[in-house]
Amino acid sequence: MSLTNATPLEVAKAAQVGSRRLAVLSTDERNAALTAIHKALADAKDEVLAANKQDLEDANKAAAGGTLSQSLVKRLDLGKTGKYEDMLQGILDVRDLEDPINKTTARTLLDDNLILSRVTCPIGVLLIIFEARPEVIANISALAIKSGNAAILKGGRESSHSFAAIASTISRALSSTAVSSDCLQLVQTRDAIADLLKLDTYIDLCIPRGGNELVRYVKTTASIPVLGHADGICSTYLCPDYPAEKATKVIVDAKVSYPAGCNALEQLLVNEAALTTTLPAVAEALLAKGVSLRCDPASLSALKEKLDAHSASLLQEATETDYATEFLDLILAVKTVKTVDEAITHINAHSSHHTDAILTLDAPTATAFLAGIDSSSVYWNTSTRMADGQRYGFGTEVGISTNKIHSRGPVGLEGLTIYKWTIVGDAQVSAEYGAGGKKWKHEVLQDEGVARNEEEREVLRKFRAGKA
Repeated sequence: MSLTNATPLEVAKAAQVGSRRLAVLSTDERNAALTAIHKALADAKDEVLAANKQDLEDANKAAAGGTLSQSLVKRLDLGKTGKYEDMLQGILDVRDLEDPINKTTARTLLDDNLILSRVTCPIGVLLIIFEARPEVIANISALAIKSGNAAILKGGRESSHSFAAIASTISRALSSTAVSSDCLQLVQTRDAIADLLKLDTYIDLCIPRGGNELVRYVKTTASIPVLGHADGICSTYLCPDYPAEKATKVIVDAKVSYPAGCNALEQLLVNEAALTTTLPAVAEALLAKGVSLRCDPASLSALKEKLDAHSASLLQEATETDYATEFLDLILAVKTVKTVDEAITHINAHSSHHTDAILTLDAPTATAFLAGIDSSSVYWNTSTRMADGQRYGFGTEVGISTNKIHSRGPVGLEGLTIYKWTIVGDAQVSAEYGAGGKKWKHEVLQDEGVARNEEEREVLRKFRAGKA
């Protein structure tokens, strides 16, 4: 990885050349690079955390002065218990996954000795623009190298010391591997983003990771495809049949475990039959954790009747704006609904299509919810905080996508690949086929083997018949 002050055009051109070299490296060569990065970052932990501490000090001053949000400060802290270790483990997890490129996913016999194949390949050059989150550099580096993609990274100034320390460490590690430094570039020029977003000749995909303002700016400015999400307005629908103890466990995790996360719970929809049964226990637990509950009239009335005077005094009235807000804080909007259909309608209208969940013991109700919610991840009886590439078994993730093309939800290795079509023939030409000419066979070839002609197919038929 190189830290560069080159012009955006120079960076993009170098990345494109690097991507083509990376795409043809062997699996072992790419894996060896990830092993080297893991070791280098493990050895440099003290150096990286010292740089991160400096960023945190500067960020806290900025937050105190009102120029930086507290949610960004929380995302910046790489010294949080287990966070650095999770970053390191993510590199190894990605390394140990199956190679996602050069896999044949479909084959068709067009004619004798004429085979069409669909083969996975890298996207090419990725542009990653992000705020805070210094671990993103390690995550992206691992995913990009494993998937054969070059990556241009542009971080926010609030993490500049952390970025520089991690990037320098990765650069030293790659110097002894087959991966060129041009494959991973950390851009330091402040005004580079606008120009990079226009370089669709060289950059194939942009993935913004940050707040609503950043993502919307990228989506409205870019000339290249954008993969990501602007908000994380996640909802959970609580049904009356779901046990209070389990509901409390799931909802507290979804709201409290990491309020600044894009997969944190922001809205709790409650079936009216659960207002005086399950909801009071859930509300008590949330209030005990310091969560502010903004309730609609029905839930507010029910809770004031059931909770003690002190807890009831903490409740707030919700406004319509609360149901369209990503709080990224210990605040939760509560709304009453009568049916699962009403819950589905509300969520589809107010959520950001990131992650939504239902808590119920009734399979038909859950099935209707899973089918009806138009989000990238939809859960039954678990926390919205499960929306994460590492938890999905992707090793790590490049981000969360709410797009409806190419990749959706946590984006891991598979989401960073595309495919190409190859044909292997024997001097066939298009003019031989069609009206009055040869006929296409268009036979789907099974995974068990590929027969190139009638003779080989007959051998394969006999082999399969013998197995039967």
